[in-house]
Amino acid sequence: MLALVSFALSFIVARVFTYLHPDVVLVSGGIHIHHFWFGMALLAIGGWLGISYTHKEVDMLAAIIYGVGGGLIADEVGLLLTLGDYYSGLTWTFVLLFLAFVSTLVLLYRYRQGIFEELHEFVGGKASIFIGAFLIAVSAAFVVQTDNFLVTLISVVLTIAGVSIILGFLVHQLRQPRASNAFVPKNA
Repeated sequence: MLALVSFALSFIVARVFTYLHPDVVLVSGGIHIHHFWFGMALLAIGGWLGISYTHKEVDMLAAIIYGVGGGLIADEVGLLLTLGDYYSGLTWTFVLLFLAFVSTLVLLYRYRQGIFEELHEFVGGKASIFIGAFLIAVSAAFVVQTDNFLVTLISVVLTIAGVSIILGFLVHQLRQPRASNAFVPKNA
């Protein structure tokens, strides 16, 4: 969490600073040194601290340094990908996707036991067959109706998810112990 928060704050501070002071640049020997390079150095330092020491305080410091370095690099993603457009929308897209992805991973890790239990309960219920069949049917309808690659890709992924849900239900049912149909007298 420290790395994630320091990443976001570093990105915001770098973006606000460069917006308010676009003429402040570090030039050495005729070369414009972007804060991307400072980010690379901080990533290296934070990573080295994180793998070299096992003290809680050092690990916390390493996470903060690593996050700040990542934020400085992320601030220049648009510049790096477009080779010149610092204000490219790619930067915001990258940062938002990255934050969403990492936040999701953190939440999945934190609540993995509860998620696993609920997923097991869902797969064991008959509603999972209906949801799986719905995903397959809707995805097939989209594939038939479009030539768009992205829509087709998403539909294929949803079809795989639907098939996986149905297979999960079937495997769950096969693993359940069978109730014995043998006649057992009450007084036996």
